Order: sequence, then C-alpha cells, then structure tokens
Amino acid sequence: MRVLLIEDEEKISAAVAHTLKQKHYEVDCAGDGNDGFMLAQKDIYDVIVLDIMLPGKNGMEILKELRHRKNTTPILLLTALDSINDRVSGLDLGADDYLVKPFSMAELMARVRALSRRIPSVYISEALYLGNMRLDADSLTLTIDEEQIKLTYREAQFLEMLMRKPSMVFTREQISDRIWGYENMVNDNNVEIYIHYLRKKISKASYRIATVRGIGYTLEAR
Repeated sequence: MRVLLIEDEEKISAAVAHTLKQKHYEVDCAGDGNDGFMLAQKDIYDVIVLDIMLPGKNGMEILKELRHRKNTTPILLLTALDSINDRVSGLDLGADDYLVKPFSMAELMARVRALSRRIPSVYISEALYLGNMRLDADSLTLTIDEEQIKLTYREAQFLEMLMRKPSMVFTREQISDRIWGYENMVNDNNVEIYIHYLRKKISKASYRIATVRGIGYTLEAR
C-alpha cells in the first residue's frame, strides 16, 4: 500500500509518516499544495491524506481538481476547521472522509484502513483475490489455485498494484514511482527485469501481464 501525505506542518507530517511506515505502508510526503498536486496526478497511490490549509494550492483546490480529472483515489481530509459547513464542502467536492485536528494516530490508521478497502477489489482477510490468484502482500505469498509462490518485496508491490486496478494501463514511470519511490532514479531495465520474473511466476494464473505498446503494462484475463 502506498499513501500520499500532503501536510505542511512538519511535526504532524513526520509523526503521521512514521506511524504509517511502522504499519508497513509506503509513504510519500509533500509539504505544500503545488508539490502534493503534482504527485497526486501520478495516480499511483492507494490513499491520499490531504490537509486543507496548505501553502500554494489549498486542499479544497487539490480535491476539486483531482475529482474533475476523474482521479478516484480515496482521499482523507485533515482539517483544523471544526465547522459543519467546511466538512460538508469537502465531502461535496469528493472527499471520502475527514479527520479534525488534533487527532489520535489510532483513529488516523483506522480511517486509512477503511479507505483502502474501498478500492475496487475483493478483500477477504486483507488478501487480494483476482481470478485464480490470491495475493497476501504482507507475507509475500501468491497462491494460484492450490500452489503457493513466494514473491520478493518489490514483486509483491508490483502485483498488488496491478491486481487493484486490473483494467488500468500503468506507464513505466508510474510503476517505478510506485515500487521504488518518486525520488529514486530507476531505468527501464529494472522494470523489465521485474516484469520478466513476475510473468514466469504467474504463468499458470488466469490473468497475465500484457504489454501495451508505447504506453506500459496492464493485467488482463487470458
């Protein structure tokens, strides 16, 4: 799971990021609205945690623009504005949930977990199911029919990304940003190597990794 945290208060950002990482989430942080909006457009995140009061673009502007662009990533608003009108405005613009500052980390984690379950996939006991595949990303285990296959950490991340949105075509840039992080410089060969080995491991699955020439890769039924 990869989370985008857009929060300008450094202490809050550091605390939230630390808590998410302790729970094995991958986290990218942005300290202002302009950088946060740029990252959010990559469409590589499972959940976006978005502060309303930000330098540059504010949270409401980011939310409105993302929904206008058909970005459906679940968004949790963080707000110091404890008025019903502000909360209603955020929900009307397309926010999935909100949390009023100050908040407990336990409540934040509960909200993030709840939002992650809204992603279009079938969740049973935190595992992902698609066709005859069952992916348990935490234990790095893929089950195809009755056969268990061990995955590397990055293979599990990549397959999770594909299984959550099986109809979506991911570019090489999206894949490298999601698996290695947007600040890391990764060449296309790294992506190709992981795809090569993952294709072998899912050769008996009812879905395959298809190449979309000139764009990237998608998961499609055989």
